[in-house]
Amino acid sequence: MTLVAFASRALLELTRVCYLASQTTLEDAQFMKFALIALTLIIATSNAVAADEILPHQQIVVETTAGSFTLELVLREAPYTVEHFVGLVDAGFYDGLIFHRVIGEFMVHGGGYTPGFKLKEDAQKINNESGNALSNTRGTIAMARTGDPHSANSQFFINLGDNSRLDPQKSAVGGHWGYTVFGSVVEGMDVIDKIALVQTAPQGEHQNAPLVPIVIKSMSRKSYD
Repeated sequence: MTLVAFASRALLELTRVCYLASQTTLEDAQFMKFALIALTLIIATSNAVAADEILPHQQIVVETTAGSFTLELVLREAPYTVEHFVGLVDAGFYDGLIFHRVIGEFMVHGGGYTPGFKLKEDAQKINNESGNALSNTRGTIAMARTGDPHSANSQFFINLGDNSRLDPQKSAVGGHWGYTVFGSVVEGMDVIDKIALVQTAPQGEHQNAPLVPIVIKSMSRKSYD
């Protein structure tokens, strides 16, 4: 159960309890006890919900060995993708992973491998949300996937140029799913451009892998405290 659902159920139950208390012959002191318990639980639940809430334009700070940059995610346009991605960020999933594929003027791709090229995946796959009218333009972040349009897991890429060919094509002939855009780089695009210039070479089954690993040291929600 999500915290929001828990909060809703808890508040309904507390309302019922308070109503029943008001209908009995309990002494004022006992009723005040009910009220204090109810108020404490409401405050605690509200704080938990607030901590779990994803902002409509949630920002994520990404610290890498090449520098830091900030992403701004769009919850309204890609709710399932953003919720999944932020959940992985909160769990520390990306910490220590690398950008394992860098193609100049095209994309930098990461979020699925350790520096030793050991695959790391989440158990959940995400439904494709590429029909959200967002295009794979320079600086946007999108989910990587296999040929299965609903196979996005944890890997993502940042577009180095305008890659409209990665957008969905809504056509009776030749139509296809696209790659879900769910945000963009709002600070530190120079760091992305720096990563784009690193030397790459085939490493095992991986083409265009940086010779010196670009490691994601941490990802976290931007704090506004």
